[in-house]
Amino acid sequence: MAYQRIRQPKLSEVIEKELESLILEGSLSPGQKLPPERELAKQFDVSRPSVREAIQKLEAKKLLNRRQGGGTFVSDKLWQRFSDPLFELLSEHPESQLDLLETRHALEGISAYFAALRGTDEDFTRICRFHDQIREAQQVGDLKAEAEAVMHYLIAVTEASHNVVLLHIIRSMAPLLEQNILKNFELLNRRPQVVDKVSKHRADIVEAITAGEPEQARQASHAHLAFIEETLLDLGREESRRERSLRRIQQRKD
Repeated sequence: MAYQRIRQPKLSEVIEKELESLILEGSLSPGQKLPPERELAKQFDVSRPSVREAIQKLEAKKLLNRRQGGGTFVSDKLWQRFSDPLFELLSEHPESQLDLLETRHALEGISAYFAALRGTDEDFTRICRFHDQIREAQQVGDLKAEAEAVMHYLIAVTEASHNVVLLHIIRSMAPLLEQNILKNFELLNRRPQVVDKVSKHRADIVEAITAGEPEQARQASHAHLAFIEETLLDLGREESRRERSLRRIQQRKD
């Protein structure tokens, strides 16, 4: 029997795969600058030409961008999958906002479940840090900062799930999600008692995740989003009634 010779991978291929893994798992983020070639060569314990060849291959795959005199960066378009026209359409259409909330049920529920199941102490520390930032933004009434902090929190929860597909889906939708969150906050803040309840729900999710209770974390996430959806629908009905009343008053004046 003749055996085929086993091909040993080139060092540049090994480095290429390692950098791809770091990008895939989110350890290297879009727009993040890589260390200089000499530092990477030292970290990988290889020659600089091997590092350079790996970087060139990743550039060809559009995973990395080399800027003249500025270094090498992870592509900042890595997770930009929604075209500008589609983004505008989804962000402005009222019904799509509710559709997005339903989508969040699936994504955030499963992310919370696996975060509680697989998360590390380091993951939990990040989640708690962003949760604190949400509360700080609430205290000063900065809705934009609060929405941004919620987006960071959601990404941290998804990172803690250690599911790279979920992570890349959430990151690709981040601009759309953050805008949805901000619009929701603008409506929910009409009812201070609702804001308090939403905050309590989110605290329940964090508590379940950090306690390692997967099913409880998923249920808390669904309860959180279901309450927001129900409140938004009620606010919509209230606004419709108000508009009808104004039309009747205007007709009587005429």
